[in-house]
Amino acid sequence: MSAASQYYVVTLLVFAAVDLLAAWGLNLQFGVAGLLSFAFVLFQAAGAYVTAVTSLGPDTANGGFQHYLGGSALPFPLPLLAGMAAGAALAIPIGLVTLRRLRSDYQAIALLVMSIIATDIITNDQGLFNGAAGLSLVPAPLASSIGTSTVTYQWLFAAFAIVLTGAAYLVMRRITHSPLGRTMRAMRDNEQAAVSLGKNVVRLRMVAFAVGGAMAGLSGGLLVQFVGAWAPSGWLYPETFVLFTAVIIGGTGNDVGVLVGVVLVPVVLAEATQFLPSIGRPGLIDALQWILIGVLLIVFLWLRPQGILPERKRRFPKQDEIDRLRGRRAALVPADPSVDAGTGA
Repeated sequence: MSAASQYYVVTLLVFAAVDLLAAWGLNLQFGVAGLLSFAFVLFQAAGAYVTAVTSLGPDTANGGFQHYLGGSALPFPLPLLAGMAAGAALAIPIGLVTLRRLRSDYQAIALLVMSIIATDIITNDQGLFNGAAGLSLVPAPLASSIGTSTVTYQWLFAAFAIVLTGAAYLVMRRITHSPLGRTMRAMRDNEQAAVSLGKNVVRLRMVAFAVGGAMAGLSGGLLVQFVGAWAPSGWLYPETFVLFTAVIIGGTGNDVGVLVGVVLVPVVLAEATQFLPSIGRPGLIDALQWILIGVLLIVFLWLRPQGILPERKRRFPKQDEIDRLRGRRAALVPADPSVDAGTGA
């Protein structure tokens, strides 16, 4: 396999890991807790930005041609952890503003507006985030310490991304299958019933928002360490709807279903359009990609809203079923002959 082919495969693996981390975070917010997090890409962008600036060092380095806040050169993996913390930290104030008093549809509108406003501010302010140019020359983690060839390092990075994704899956599965996850599902299905049982729905929303924001920050940090650059144009609000499409198609509330959705939408569908022949005006293929994603989302919402792998509903036995099982178990237990003998005496 040529070096170019290997780089293409590695890029697919890393991008799939990034999308999967983000989709699991969105699934916790939307699929499990029922929050329409239309500002999800902001948490990814925040995690990517903080990971970049904590890897670059002061902005006076490299000739001072780019401006950013809080530059430092932390050792790996501290920049990734800082990106996770940034995603969670940004989710908390946004959640406090939008999730406490607003109804779900107004929450979605407010979050979408916040995403658009933040993108415009970051793009047009040169002093804070270097404007539309973004950041570049982000160093690859441990590249100078490992001392391998470029191709070998790329495969090592892909392996790290896969291991990180597996660890994230175990964490998310633990959360979604815990009493906390079941309480979030109860809030999603019937908020009033959850409140009547004494559950603090605002706190549950904030927990889901913060944990999902941390997952988004981790995915953004992993991506920026791989590509070595950060730009506002890569974190626009339509990217959120690609993740929503993957979650809905795969199966909301089902971590394995989300994996299937990520493979189908951001990986297979997005890459398949790149192999189409050049037709029409420039940019038509990219437009067709968005059209296909939108059509696919509408078809699934209309015909199979539960997704390919629906969320498994936990079914608890009714009281008559419990009594029947107890009767069968008692019938299978052999009688004690010593008890019969003592009774006969």
